[in-house]
Amino acid sequence: MALQPITGPTSSPGSGIFPTLVFVQGNEQRTITLDHSPFSVGRKVDKDLVIADPRVSRDHAIITSENGQFEVVDQGSKHGTFVNGERIQRKTLERNDRLEFGVRDVSYVVFHPHHATSNTAREFLSQISGIHISSESTDLEKLTLFLEAARKLNTTGVLDEILVTLLEATLKLTRAERGYVFLKTDEGMRLAAGRNSKGEPLLDDKTISHSILDDALKSNSEFVVTDTSQSLELKGRQSIVAYDLRTVICIPLRKPQVQATRDIQAVTPADTSAEVMGALYVDSRFASRDISSVSNDILQAIAREAASLIENARLVQAEEASRRYQQELSIAASIQQGLMAVTIPEVPFARLAGRNLSCKEIGGDFFDAVNTEDGLAIVLADVSGKGVSAALLASTLQGMIYSQLTARMPLTEIVAAANRFFTDKHIGEKYATLIVARIRRDGELEYVNCGHVPPLLVCNHEVIRPRHGNLPVGLLADATYESDRCNLHPGDRVVLVTDGVTEAENARGDFFEDHRLEAVAAKSETLEDIFSAVANFCGGTPLNDDCTVVELVYTG
Repeated sequence: MALQPITGPTSSPGSGIFPTLVFVQGNEQRTITLDHSPFSVGRKVDKDLVIADPRVSRDHAIITSENGQFEVVDQGSKHGTFVNGERIQRKTLERNDRLEFGVRDVSYVVFHPHHATSNTAREFLSQISGIHISSESTDLEKLTLFLEAARKLNTTGVLDEILVTLLEATLKLTRAERGYVFLKTDEGMRLAAGRNSKGEPLLDDKTISHSILDDALKSNSEFVVTDTSQSLELKGRQSIVAYDLRTVICIPLRKPQVQATRDIQAVTPADTSAEVMGALYVDSRFASRDISSVSNDILQAIAREAASLIENARLVQAEEASRRYQQELSIAASIQQGLMAVTIPEVPFARLAGRNLSCKEIGGDFFDAVNTEDGLAIVLADVSGKGVSAALLASTLQGMIYSQLTARMPLTEIVAAANRFFTDKHIGEKYATLIVARIRRDGELEYVNCGHVPPLLVCNHEVIRPRHGNLPVGLLADATYESDRCNLHPGDRVVLVTDGVTEAENARGDFFEDHRLEAVAAKSETLEDIFSAVANFCGGTPLNDDCTVVELVYTG
């Protein structure tokens, strides 16, 4: 249905306007007029607001209106609807409320903001573009103008737009013809932004005085010349002669001090020991009285503000990248947890339990179990390394081994295939230790140990450590693998662990080691006893590797 203009608490009386939604996604934003009800939000293309993100449900939420009041209603979404950070099912909206649908901190909606929000520094510049700077303006007035723009720019966190606005404000103050900002990178100084007095972009720096730029950067000091014709030393410089440059200003941008509170303290003009992060360069083909009327203090203030703005923008960009990485890591962790979720088969002759404890969001340990006519098969593996690369390989390896166990392939052929995968794919210095075992109904246990922690066979509270073993998979392309066998009796237990258990450290740097593992395995009844023993031993010291324990009890 069509909406009536707002006349309730969300607007001033008699305002007679439709509310707006400001949708912000990354560096982009758009304004949507909320002129009908219900207003739908979701991933489906027929929604009024389409958010193409897998964490947004197809039919995620609606915004409804009744008697001038607006409500957001969640439609049973998987990842939830949030208003001002709080997950809701139904919520009456107030002006400036922030709505998020499924995905947090990447995209959001502002309901009927009091003031038009801006995501670009260009729009902030338009607020000061109409101010006329007369020749009689004082330095303080000029500085106030720039600092006002700078403070506004500092809220945007958009580095490219900040640099452009910085140049346009500087050109407005100095009335120079051209301005450039150079930023330091690993490869040296690069042109980050350029503008002329007409507001047109300058895409190359071939016609500037590179010798003056180099001198200013090497000496970490300001270079201000308002009439090169009056300087014998400068009159002969090739670029100044070739391009008829009369006014040249080059000011190093010095990195501000970053305190523990993340507040940025600007460097003082005389602090030439501060790290140079770039340069502000301005020139003209005429001798500029306007530039000479701008004192060095004003130019240095511009440089200080520019450095602070750039550093703030970089911090914002780094924090945004970190947030996105953490979000992607969280998604990867949930995907991995789903892949690693093990449905323990129920068999009449054995009980199986397993648990994994990762030291990071995602890791390289996994275990799995498959029941076939040949018996109950178990695999426990530990891919070298930690984090995303180890988790990716672990997921791939798990899928490969699971399919081969389901196909009832011989255990030695399964590990040989895994070895070929690692060595043929050229995935760097990656390998995996693993142990794959299969127990038959009659108690015969066949296993292949590929460089893994030897299994623990617990018989009548006595621990046996069979030393049979092979190379880890992924070390040698032509490695061969053999299996070993033993017979279990009712009540016998097989305990498999990764080296994160035996190498767990306490505050003194001592390892948990095999003898402690054997002692607790001999008297324990569940794998939780092992985890409790490790936790007590570590005494709060964080794990530095993933810990996985699998326990098989043969019941006969």
